[in-house]
Amino acid sequence: MNDVARLAGVSHQTVSRVLNQHPSVSPATRERVLEAVRQLNYRPNAMARGLAGRRSRVIGVVSFDTILYGPASTLLGIERAARAAGYGVSIVTLEQLDHSGMVNALEALADQSVAGVVVIAPQTAAAAALHSLPLGVAAVAVESNVGGEIPAISVDQVTGARLAVQHLLGLGHRKVWHLSGPRDWLETHGRIEGWRGTLEDAGLPAPPLMTGDWSARSGYQAGLELARRDDVTAVFAGNDQMALGMMRAFHEHGIRVPDDVSIVGFDDIPEAEFLSPPLTTIRQDFDEVGRRCIAALLRAIEADLPEGPDRPEPDPHVAPTLVLRRSTAAPKS
Repeated sequence: MNDVARLAGVSHQTVSRVLNQHPSVSPATRERVLEAVRQLNYRPNAMARGLAGRRSRVIGVVSFDTILYGPASTLLGIERAARAAGYGVSIVTLEQLDHSGMVNALEALADQSVAGVVVIAPQTAAAAALHSLPLGVAAVAVESNVGGEIPAISVDQVTGARLAVQHLLGLGHRKVWHLSGPRDWLETHGRIEGWRGTLEDAGLPAPPLMTGDWSARSGYQAGLELARRDDVTAVFAGNDQMALGMMRAFHEHGIRVPDDVSIVGFDDIPEAEFLSPPLTTIRQDFDEVGRRCIAALLRAIEADLPEGPDRPEPDPHVAPTLVLRRSTAAPKS
């Protein structure tokens, strides 16, 4: 790196910034450094760089054992963003994200001298366990509202729910039911808040809240309950799997979607567009969550460097989008 710096006529810190794709280097300087790199055939050694900075080029990720689409997609987005930034990923998967599990996970990652830690913490207990992080550890929480000094990146769940309910109200529905996820999930609270707040803004009462567990089976059971009522025209399901189960229950009882009941899901799972009818849903951009998460973590890692962090602070809220398909329509007159 010193040889590259001498040939390019810059400091070795500038060479480091160019190699790490920091935005603070001018285009002319960046090109001069890259030309020196090409002339000298310089190849950064990841292990040597980690030893020189007393950090590895590995990011630790604490997650929990789940096959749920949202958390699994979040983890994949983080892995992609880390690789794009030149970091490897070491994952510790816990059966339950609680205080003791968090401590054990951090000890395992500390043995690897990871550069920083990402914690996927969508549950209230997991968010509380984040306070187990020792001082000085660069960390970012994902899908969490941990508060304090730990940055948190998440999809704006309240806005997503508002988009779903506003769409149904815009079609003419005057009562929108909601099947929520488990109450110990932070995403559940955001989606309930958006659902209830949108109805209140429209001057409409909220029907009794129904609660599921993210599974298609719980959606099916809720659908059986709603099928016995004659005042149901629109449902906002807390995720696509529960919407799928609800559609099955309605079909078995001769209730047509969307002719009799409109349904909106949340997540935009890959199968959503192939359901019958294709499901209107709220899409979460998990790749963008991963990019902002890694950007926030690298900013925290660089905070103690002499030159300080060069990266801008990312917006912590990733905007969701409404995906219109054929599971929603105006209510029958």
